[in-house]
Amino acid sequence: MTTRYCRFQHEGRAHHGRIEGEEVVVLSGAPWAGGEDTGRRVALSAVSLLVPSEASKVVCIGQNYRKHAEEMGKPVPAEPLIFMKPSTALNAHRSPIQIPKASQEVHYEAELGLVIGERLKNADEATAARAIWGFTCINDVTARDIQRREVQHTRAKSYDTFACAGPWIVTGLSAADLRILCRVNGQVRQDSRTSDMVFSPARLVSFISHIMTLLPGDLVSTGTPSGVGRLVAGDVVEVELEGIGTLANLVEMEP
Repeated sequence: MTTRYCRFQHEGRAHHGRIEGEEVVVLSGAPWAGGEDTGRRVALSAVSLLVPSEASKVVCIGQNYRKHAEEMGKPVPAEPLIFMKPSTALNAHRSPIQIPKASQEVHYEAELGLVIGERLKNADEATAARAIWGFTCINDVTARDIQRREVQHTRAKSYDTFACAGPWIVTGLSAADLRILCRVNGQVRQDSRTSDMVFSPARLVSFISHIMTLLPGDLVSTGTPSGVGRLVAGDVVEVELEGIGTLANLVEMEP
């Protein structure tokens, strides 16, 4: 049985909650940290959804779908290729993606996001699998023109608003073979399944934990399938994961 959890703002305060139908049960803290039911309920329609976890970091994986590696003209990697986005890049459901003045070619990348539920270091795959608390949708927005001309991914991936995550977290779900889609203005641009991943979520989390300590609430973005492409101001981009939901963001120019 799956359960949806969210972070939301209501009456000027941020809370964690568990979604039940059209209501949100207010929790005393993050559910992966033991947050409990406070007895308060608010209508889902009355809250503003926030990024579903206060991640200290977003660890991202490159070329983790076979067909995407092919479209980028790169080999399937022998081990996971990782890069990072800062917490300042995090962007909530329905918050705008801002195209920076420095880029002329910003792309969408639909991805399955993993939410880490416990402190993790040097974990084997079985331990890593247990530490994946839930799943969310991520749009790994990328300044592709900058990425092409630089060896490192950091600048192209790290602009404010470039790590869209949400709308909520789902637990009790197997991520082995989920349909993943990206739509721009209602038109399907990416359509694949997580079974096309080169490295499984547990393998990724184990691998990352041997490099850096993962903390509760951290996000791992597991790579994007083929079909990446450009966003322009005025677009509405949606990332949909089967069994999870749809993350939607309007695109605008940086002020």
